[in-house]
Amino acid sequence: MGAVYSQLSITERRKIERWRHAKVPVDEMARVLKRCRSTIFRELKRNHFSDENMPGCDGYYGAAAHLIQAERRARERKLIKHPELRKRVIERIKNGWTPEQISNRMIHERASLRVCQETIYRYIYSKEGQREDLWWYLPTHRVARRPRRTRRRREPKFHRDVSILFRPDDVAHRRQFGHWEADLMLFKQKLGQSNVTSLVERVSRFTVILKNPNRRTKPVMGKIIRSLKDLPLVARRSITFDRGTEFVSWPHLQAEIGTQTWFCDPSSPWQKGTVENTNRRLRRWLPRKRDLRQCTDHDMKVICDRLNNTPRKCLGWKTPAEVFREKMLEEMR
Repeated sequence: MGAVYSQLSITERRKIERWRHAKVPVDEMARVLKRCRSTIFRELKRNHFSDENMPGCDGYYGAAAHLIQAERRARERKLIKHPELRKRVIERIKNGWTPEQISNRMIHERASLRVCQETIYRYIYSKEGQREDLWWYLPTHRVARRPRRTRRRREPKFHRDVSILFRPDDVAHRRQFGHWEADLMLFKQKLGQSNVTSLVERVSRFTVILKNPNRRTKPVMGKIIRSLKDLPLVARRSITFDRGTEFVSWPHLQAEIGTQTWFCDPSSPWQKGTVENTNRRLRRWLPRKRDLRQCTDHDMKVICDRLNNTPRKCLGWKTPAEVFREKMLEEMR
């Protein structure tokens, strides 16, 4: 993307006018205004006022320069200057196309003459566009354009108060049973959208894997809820996720089964290293090239049982299933 330049304001032009009369060097003007010296030279040349009826008034005047520049921009606007282009754009607007669709379609068509979406928006809300009521054809039907800086910012999908920074130390140091980590295992795109949710309990390394038809957040979170809801609350105290879009329905998890959620920092998979390590183990049976469409829920259970019944060094050569059972009994006493 090219550099973005801002036009000189009326205030800056009035300063240039005063400095010009005071014979301030252009380099000094540029330094104070924090502009390129060529910008000042170009401004003095292009917006110089001259009138043959008032030869004694020739010179640079801030207010006049601002009007000259505004008139020139109006004349030079592409959609004013090129009637055929304007006709094509208006036709597409009236067919329900958005300015973004129009501008990007022109790029796709490799049109020799094209406009960006901002130019189209400006035309729609200009005097010419208002006369044709072009705003009515936009999806929002907004009569006046909302200023850029007042446009609403999207609310963050993951609130700060569920950041992993606030996760208790007992969870981080595996001192308390019932805290899980979750991740999504993806496969080759040509094999479809199917994926696998992997859930690992941090103390016992007990693993649950769930097959999903796609990455839509509500079905993914719904399967997690159904798989954990029959466990006592002490066995499902919290789950740590990454910030993938498949987990944005996390409020449902807390609302339906009372499980606390925590989220890793962006691009920080090591903050849920237990599930990442488990995923590497699962890849022995679920490589990326495997077609999940051929896998049944029974196949998932067989893989899961195999993993949970394999002794682990970190567990003193006990199996995850054995440790999970022991911890459950301890918590239920």
